[in-house]
Amino acid sequence: MKLIIGGRGRLGQALVRAWPAGDTLCLDRALYDGWAHAGAEQEVARFFAPWAGTASTVFVASGLLDPKLAPDAHQKVNLDLPRNVIAGAASLGLKVVTFGTVMESLLAQHNPYIQSKAALGCHVAELAAAGQPVTHVRVHTLFGGGAPSLFMFLGQILAALRQRTPFNMTLGNQLREYHHVDDEARAIRALDAAGVSGVLDLSHGEPVSLRELATTVFAACGAADLLHLGALAEPLEENYSTVFARHPLLGPQAYRPALPVIVDFLKACMAQPLPPE
Repeated sequence: MKLIIGGRGRLGQALVRAWPAGDTLCLDRALYDGWAHAGAEQEVARFFAPWAGTASTVFVASGLLDPKLAPDAHQKVNLDLPRNVIAGAASLGLKVVTFGTVMESLLAQHNPYIQSKAALGCHVAELAAAGQPVTHVRVHTLFGGGAPSLFMFLGQILAALRQRTPFNMTLGNQLREYHHVDDEARAIRALDAAGVSGVLDLSHGEPVSLRELATTVFAACGAADLLHLGALAEPLEENYSTVFARHPLLGPQAYRPALPVIVDFLKACMAQPLPPE
């Protein structure tokens, strides 16, 4: 059984789709909402006791992504919750998989989101070194499974296209890997089947620059005039050169090519009615 915490989110829903119906169980948010508190690991263990001794996996796909949220909010959801889940579920022999970001290893200055994920990754690394069945998967930028959030780069592009307003950005030399969330879930399924543990980067090794991404999207949508490259200053600390190696368990067809899929994705989002305010 694949037990999913955060099943209503983008990644959680993709994980549900990655396995046959009946092989997954999404925990209700009301059930685990209190698991971030001190001492909750005992409650966690009681819940997962029926799966003790089985080959089940607990995926902690819940989390806060917006770096502008308060640090204590990130601490609670991104660190305290998965840490208690690990303490309760791994003690029963269940495998626990948490998720972070590749930015944990790239940036020296961490915002509250990255800081919470980096702390979780260090915790998992220590437990895995001691032989516990835990994995921390550091992911790249995910898209698909619903319109992108406004604080994300794709969400800002989508808003500009919908409103036909100028899109100001840097020169766009930053490198990013974009992974469709359904491709990501299938890759995570392959990692789970292989029984990997510890901290790993889930990469396909084919990044695009934000300049290339924005230029392609605005041109494909007939809105090249809206794109203003170089209108914003370049950030001092960014990924301008690191290209991650493709994970050895992933075949060459594990991920669809990012640019054409992103164009189709954003066009599909534009065709959908705007959500109510």
